[in-house]
Amino acid sequence: MAEGGGAGDSASKTATCVIVLGMAGSGKTTFIQRLNCFLHAKKKPPYLVNLDPAVNEVPYPVNIDIRDTVKYKDVMKEYGLGPNGAIVTSLNLFATRFDQVLQLLEKRSSEHELVIMDTPGQIEVFTWSASGAIITESLAAQMPTVIVYIMDIQRSTSPVTFMSNMLYACSILYKTKLPFIIVMNKIDIVHHQFAQDWMTDFTVFEEALRHEKSYISNLSRSMSLVLDEFYEHIKTVGVSALEGTGLEQFMTELANATSEYETEYKPEIDRLRLAKSDAEKKRQQVELEKFENDYKKSSVKNINERSMET
Repeated sequence: MAEGGGAGDSASKTATCVIVLGMAGSGKTTFIQRLNCFLHAKKKPPYLVNLDPAVNEVPYPVNIDIRDTVKYKDVMKEYGLGPNGAIVTSLNLFATRFDQVLQLLEKRSSEHELVIMDTPGQIEVFTWSASGAIITESLAAQMPTVIVYIMDIQRSTSPVTFMSNMLYACSILYKTKLPFIIVMNKIDIVHHQFAQDWMTDFTVFEEALRHEKSYISNLSRSMSLVLDEFYEHIKTVGVSALEGTGLEQFMTELANATSEYETEYKPEIDRLRLAKSDAEKKRQQVELEKFENDYKKSSVKNINERSMET
């Protein structure tokens, strides 16, 4: 597992981990590249981790790269898998050694303000796989962790497509149970104001749906009402990964999300961890008592058998 890259200014607080998710083509890697340049310009270089085993080239220098540990094409050949299956298996293999990644992050945490993780373009193989859950939960237990969902605003001008994106974002939020930011990317092509209007005013969204004639429009209308609470608490920011527009606002939202992790999410994570630890101790105690009882019964049986023989 390779590690490289320079250190930033020392800091007393723990770095914030940013897990970047997004559909293929949403501009996820380009966003990370632009954010990396933005932070370097501010003399605050991030610690970069690539979790995509199938990518040919990464357009920014990474500190930890899954490709140094797992060879994607070798996994395909060895296990006879297709592209998605090989990505899942590669992540599973990497997850078995993720404790080493956590150790490296712990060492470097005081030197960087941000740890940024680039995930596979096939979003489902990370968000819904066991390895993705292990990686996310392990990070959240060790440091402030924020999920950033990259949304291609250019492809979301249709209210039905927009609703599909929101449903996916909502499912990831409730699965990870971590602070969540939706980055509406490519605002240099289409401004994101229409999407924010749809999220804050149901009548505007309903008006847009009038032009949709399929049965899906009725479902989208109903789901918009269901997601009303989701819209109220979600953080959104418009960004152009190509031009760098909106990164200042993104950093502000990220700081707010980090504070939210400390005040709302971390206590819950600690509570769940403690409950899991207590349950494991009780299980071990039950197993120990069962073993002692079986041992006593076996000892008594052996004594009785010897007595009968004599």
